[in-house]
Amino acid sequence: MTFRHDFIPTPFGDALAVFSDAGIVSFDLSESEDPSVPWLLEGVSRRLGETPEYAPGTADELAHLLDAYFEGRPIRFDEQVPFDWRLVDGFARAALQAVCDIPWAETMSYGEVAVVAGSPGAARAVGTACRLTPFSVIVPVHRVIRSDGSPGHYGAHPERKRFLLDLERESASGS
Repeated sequence: MTFRHDFIPTPFGDALAVFSDAGIVSFDLSESEDPSVPWLLEGVSRRLGETPEYAPGTADELAHLLDAYFEGRPIRFDEQVPFDWRLVDGFARAALQAVCDIPWAETMSYGEVAVVAGSPGAARAVGTACRLTPFSVIVPVHRVIRSDGSPGHYGAHPERKRFLLDLERESASGS
């Protein structure tokens, strides 16, 4: 299996995209001004057992889809780009796959996702799956909210979650 990586600009800064021969393995928003720093690859490299080679252009198709998404077009990434779920298994995978089914500009609570994923009462596990997803933005974990209707967090960046929710809501309403 060959692993490659590339960088994609987003409104939040450059993101690291890692691909296998089967599809996208990881899409990670950088916490750094420079996403090309070696430590950014360390986590995914450790989990894959090897360091993906840098291959500019590998993420071009995904970059075009992200551009369309950030322009307000409803994109369902899992229907456009093959996903390689190797870094997610068990209930976390079921939860993230259920999250993929949340329609553009709509939300579900953590508890509702748990029911759809087949484990009623596993709302906290859904929260953990969303927090640890290797597919930031492209699996729309930002659409998963608290049962009281508040957005909750998005890792250490709740402002990103609000931005994504607002982007979709404004686009859907034609604002």
